[in-house]
Amino acid sequence: MAAAPVTVPRMKLGSQGLEVSAQGLGCMGMSFAYGPPKPEPDMIALLHHAVATGVTFLDTSDFYGPHTNELLLGKALQGGVREKVQLGTKFGTVLTQHGKLQVRGDPAYVRAACEDSLRRLGVDCIDLYYQHRVDTKVPIEVTIGELKKLVEEGKIKYIGLSEACASTIRRAHAVHPITAVQLEWSLWTRDAEENIIPTCRELGIGIVAYCPLGGGFFSSGAKVMDSISGQDIRKHLPRFQQKNLDKNAMIFERVNAMAIRKGCTPSQLALAWVHHQGRDVCPIPGTTKIENFNKNVEALAVKLTQDEMAELESYASAENIQGERHFQMNSTWRNSETPPLSSWKYE
Repeated sequence: MAAAPVTVPRMKLGSQGLEVSAQGLGCMGMSFAYGPPKPEPDMIALLHHAVATGVTFLDTSDFYGPHTNELLLGKALQGGVREKVQLGTKFGTVLTQHGKLQVRGDPAYVRAACEDSLRRLGVDCIDLYYQHRVDTKVPIEVTIGELKKLVEEGKIKYIGLSEACASTIRRAHAVHPITAVQLEWSLWTRDAEENIIPTCRELGIGIVAYCPLGGGFFSSGAKVMDSISGQDIRKHLPRFQQKNLDKNAMIFERVNAMAIRKGCTPSQLALAWVHHQGRDVCPIPGTTKIENFNKNVEALAVKLTQDEMAELESYASAENIQGERHFQMNSTWRNSETPPLSSWKYE
């Protein structure tokens, strides 16, 4: 299929100088969460196609796989590709041998995780390094303090947070400027709008929206569940449980009806809604197919009026949505306060 004809604009992410493509590419599903890992040659071809199209902001994490997604990107970045991309990865979430999620933000772990990611990615420096989840046992000032050292050493360029509450963002930003906060933001996930997004804007922090298509819900509605594998994380997400999915399907049908009127796909419409939130917002839809990638890029050409924005939001109002956005809400920004710095005992 020919490359999407839409020109991908550039944007400033945050106020420290990072420039990225106005739409990024979430790479998690290539290796993790949405079924078995996809064929490596196909994923490398997709990554190269993305960069050639102008989508140069690539998002990964050491947790995806774990580790295999970073290794995949490391292979894709060879042959001069690295110089064309803005690379974001994350640290801080670990699966124990018993399969439980552990979050770490202690200085020794931060440094070791960074070194490991540099090695897997095959790069000398990470453009944007996020704390994937906030370690509620470690003062955020301690974690950011170690990241600041990594900036000074040239191992990372910019610091990000993911799923952090407003007060934690403020405390972190006071230690070293935070360039971006990554959060789930889509038509049916708007819990960050009250406090987190205004805080980011007050501090000049860029916003990276993950799952802007609601985990594929705004691509095909309830039908998305018909073809997923047993290893797909959506089988455990509350909104995709049958009792909730049947009711949520009504939201998709209304979005789809508007998309038909506007001559675009429902996923393009939902993605355009995120783009229209502001020039400080960069959505990072994920996909494993070049065809779907091209459609996502074309969302940049969809224009919405304020009335159309309000109409879409009325379809996906909080009272219309059934189920939480995550099956472990205690691992989101709702549980991201850290102890005061005065409580920390330095070794």
